[in-house]
Amino acid sequence: MLKKILRTLGFVLLTLVIGVNLYAVISGKTYFYKALKYNLADVDDYKIFKNRKINKSTKPQSWPLAKRFNKTELSYDLKDNLKKYKTFAFLVIKNDSIVHEEYNEGYDKDSYSNSFSVAKSIISVLTGIALQEGKIKSLDEPLANYIDDFKIDGKESVTIRHLLMMSSGLNWDESYASPFSMTTEAYYGTDLPYLMSRMKLLEEPGKYFKYLSGNTQLLAIVLEKATGKRVSLYAQEKLWEPLGMENDALWSLDKPDGLEKAYCCINSNARDFAKIGSLYLHKGAWKGVRILDSNFVNESITPAPILNIADNSPVNFYGLHWWLIPETCNVKAFYARGIEGQYIIVIPEKNIVIVRLGKGRGKKVGAEQLEDVLIYTKEICNLF
Repeated sequence: MLKKILRTLGFVLLTLVIGVNLYAVISGKTYFYKALKYNLADVDDYKIFKNRKINKSTKPQSWPLAKRFNKTELSYDLKDNLKKYKTFAFLVIKNDSIVHEEYNEGYDKDSYSNSFSVAKSIISVLTGIALQEGKIKSLDEPLANYIDDFKIDGKESVTIRHLLMMSSGLNWDESYASPFSMTTEAYYGTDLPYLMSRMKLLEEPGKYFKYLSGNTQLLAIVLEKATGKRVSLYAQEKLWEPLGMENDALWSLDKPDGLEKAYCCINSNARDFAKIGSLYLHKGAWKGVRILDSNFVNESITPAPILNIADNSPVNFYGLHWWLIPETCNVKAFYARGIEGQYIIVIPEKNIVIVRLGKGRGKKVGAEQLEDVLIYTKEICNLF
């Protein structure tokens, strides 16, 4: 009896394996094998992808160390959470100087980390610069002005602003666990343009917040069409060079000489990421030099005028590709965030920028807030 059961189970398993393989081959989803091999995304995945280099600045600028550098003892709750979520970089900038900096898990100040969705906020910054330069005429321009696939099937109504607000109404599947989701295909696949061409309009644009990585990838295509440059080169010219980035960065591609995975996958370090936060802390200026229009910065960190699809309530947690914290320790904050706990947190009233890189993050609390982000923000706010 046992042998019969084992034979039956073996037959079912073999049939399943053959079926999955046939589906992968027939559908062209052979990226499935790479997804199966590497499983969930990792902070060191730049090692398994082709990358395009973003050159460091020809005039690198180091962060000065504050007089109280690393002299303030972190609270128990803060240290406990940093350890709990496998933090390997924790950097605090106060009044444009480093007041706290630590590295763990074998990482140091020059180690690469995948930004994951922190890249979305950087794409927003680049969009603002392209708008400022007149490369993009308006945030209310339809995507159809740049992407032919959006001239049909009702997609003509989708605008750049809709993408930035995460309210495009498109059909992207944001599942990270499914090996056959659009997000998994974007991450492990080799043809982002084809994947973008398959997006369809499901809902009225500009009405509901629905977080879709595909929105950011479309923004990158718009940027490339508008500027005539790869987004890596545009980022190098408009951000890495003027901000005095000290290290080269790597932007992972879908294939050799392909498209940047714009919704994720800028690989850099805590000190250089902090300069993006400082740029927004100072309303688009870096050391007194205007890089981005302050009006765009302000709009980016103002709640988008849309509804949360989960409960039909007004969105108070998202602007233009930046996450918002309405209030913590009696002040407002905003931040860029990645799925493995990559954060650039800005607390304007305290003149603070926090960068946290690691391999895990806290659970969601309330409307799209994260437990660990609230702890980092509150504790640092109270300490400094």
